[in-house]
This record gives sequence, C-alpha cells and structure tokens, in this order.
Amino acid sequence: MCARRKQSVIFKIDRTMNYFLLAETDFFRLINEAGDCNMETAYTAFATQVIELCNGGMDMNLTVIALAYIEIELQHHPVRNLSEEKREIAAYVSKALSFVRKMQKFLATPQVSPLISANNATETTASLLQWTGNAIDLVELIYGIDVMGCINNGNMPLKQLAPLLYKIFGVDSKDCYRFYTDIKRRKNESRTYFLDKMQEKLNERMLRDEELELKRR
Repeated sequence: MCARRKQSVIFKIDRTMNYFLLAETDFFRLINEAGDCNMETAYTAFATQVIELCNGGMDMNLTVIALAYIEIELQHHPVRNLSEEKREIAAYVSKALSFVRKMQKFLATPQVSPLISANNATETTASLLQWTGNAIDLVELIYGIDVMGCINNGNMPLKQLAPLLYKIFGVDSKDCYRFYTDIKRRKNESRTYFLDKMQEKLNERMLRDEELELKRR
C-alpha cells in the first residue's frame, strides 16, 4: 500500500516539475556508488544541465528550488568520509558544489536580456522622454553635440546622430534642417541662444550650490 502511494506521489511531482532532476544525473549516480569511472564526463554533463536549467528552460522559482536542493545534497554528501583512494570523487563533489553556488549568484544578479535589441531599447527610452522646450533649441543642442565629437569619439555622422536623438526626445525631425538654417541667420554676435542660456544657468546653479555648501559649514 505504501509503495503504491509513494509511486503515485512521485508521478504527480514529475508531471508538474521535477525538482530533483539534477540528482538523477549520471554524475550523482557515480558519486552515490563511489564509482570513479568517467567522472570527468559525468561532471561535465552535470554542469551542462545546470547551465541549461539556469538559462531559462524552466520557471525561475522552480530553478531556484532545484538548485537549493542540489546544493544541500552536495554539501552534506557522505563522500567526504570516503577513504583516501576515493578522494578524487570528493574533489568532483566540491567542484560541483562550487559551480552550483556560482550559478545561484548568477541568477541572483539582475541580467540584461540579450534579446532586447538596440531599436527596442531606443523605442522604450523614447516613450519615457519628451522634449518640452522649443524644437529649435533641441536642434541647437544636437548640432553642439555633433561639433564637440563626444558621441562615439565623433565617428557618428550627424545624419545618423540627429534622427536618433530626435526620436529619443519625441520630436518630429522634418523641420529640423530648416531650424538649423534659422539659427545660422541670427544676427547677434552669438547665435547659439539656447547653449548660451544653458551655460549661464549652469554657472548660476553651481554658484548657488557653493553658497549653500558654505552656509552648512
């Protein structure tokens, strides 16, 4: 009766999620039997299965549980009490335990998905940012960035840089060249109104910040 119940429970677990799949590998069979044949091959296969498990093949929560289970099994495996001639097996157990813990740390560290393309990232950024100043001011800023050569060491042509920045800030680029023409036609000694104002405002802010720092002392 007990045997039947046990088989039923195991079958149910296998249908939902096999938390113990890493303990069912040839590597675990060998260390449980204290066998030393083909340990390197079995260890490599075990490590490969751990990598595949962590690489999105299963639900993340289930992966964490499976790794936690196998970590405890390795940490408390009786192989540590084997005779000296079986120490090679103990070394493989230590390697496997270290690798599992490294992969647990890897999963705990936020990862940037490689599936997110540069275009998708740009579209996401563009949806969050909106230029609320005058469009001609943005044109002035973009041309300033271009002449300073501070993007990709100055190796990105304006015709590539400008549309990208217009898109990021949600500005229609169809009138931008006309705006640049308007900037060139300005009669003042300095034709960069926006950049001049930016310089003035930034210097004023730094002075205010320095005054506040002096008052705190």
